[in-house]
Amino acid sequence: MLINRPDMPSPHADFARLRRLDAQAVRDSVNLIRRTTPGDLLRPTPCSAWTLADLLAHMTAQHHGFAAAALGHGQDLSHWSTRPLGEDPVTQYGDAAESVVAAFATLESPDREFALPEITRARAFPAALALGFHLVDHVVHSWDVARTLDITYAPSPELLQAALPIARAVPDDDSRLAPGSAFRPGLAADDDAGTLEKILAALGRPPEWRTPFLRDNHTGPECGA
Repeated sequence: MLINRPDMPSPHADFARLRRLDAQAVRDSVNLIRRTTPGDLLRPTPCSAWTLADLLAHMTAQHHGFAAAALGHGQDLSHWSTRPLGEDPVTQYGDAAESVVAAFATLESPDREFALPEITRARAFPAALALGFHLVDHVVHSWDVARTLDITYAPSPELLQAALPIARAVPDDDSRLAPGSAFRPGLAADDDAGTLEKILAALGRPPEWRTPFLRDNHTGPECGA
């Protein structure tokens, strides 16, 4: 019989920590995107064939979709649709980011079901797993944004330690070669690599990627999900 000791964190305590770290990852991305100027939107990103405008539209749509899922409406694909950016995409992104943080704050149980139709319509996912997906996605996309803008991204060690096992748990199979895959096949990482570099390598991001001078020289994961 498993007995909960007073010094053992409860599943709900772990879930509260996960929500806090996800909010941190989201707000890190907001702080990076606030440094975007209109002239930056056509820059290439580490996501193959995507400009920064494309990436920003995708990230905005994901916030709307996950917020809807947290509120019980995730099965409706309209919430997940990627729309053209408006006249103020930075504010638009910030509003979407705060909406998902607020929606996640309403969740009381790590077992609450999430509909994530972009992954599968065959089943729902527990909230803790869904938040893990969202967290690692925005750690990596924050790195995408920072690399695109050639600025520093320095997430907290606690956030990175939470994201690493999630990144390593993402199946590394033929699905990563499919058109629109969010990640490419994993890359080798040195034993002495930093935690962020290990996360990136696990999800097929070359940690050394820099903005190319020519669009035609740009390759990387498609980041479509």
